[in-house]
Amino acid sequence: MVVMIMRKVPPGLRGELTRWLIEPHPGVFVGHLNAMVRDKLWEKCCHECQEGGIIQIWSVNTEQKFAVRVYGETRRSIVDFDGLLLVRRNNSS
Repeated sequence: MVVMIMRKVPPGLRGELTRWLIEPHPGVFVGHLNAMVRDKLWEKCCHECQEGGIIQIWSVNTEQKFAVRVYGETRRSIVDFDGLLLVRRNNSS
């Protein structure tokens, strides 16, 4: 399972992702991809993201059962606290 959350990205990039994932809510994409496709989509999104931000969450075999990566400007940041991933709200200025 893969979840991608996008903020302030070009409409063309969102359209590109709908080829691989469904968009149940604007800017939120969900689907099941293999690792290679997931990583290639991440690279493409990071390359084409101009001023927005991207969060990608996917299933892994760890204690929490998921992994997270963040790119660009997002409202939240991920903090690794002794191997436990926590979410910190960023103060908006």
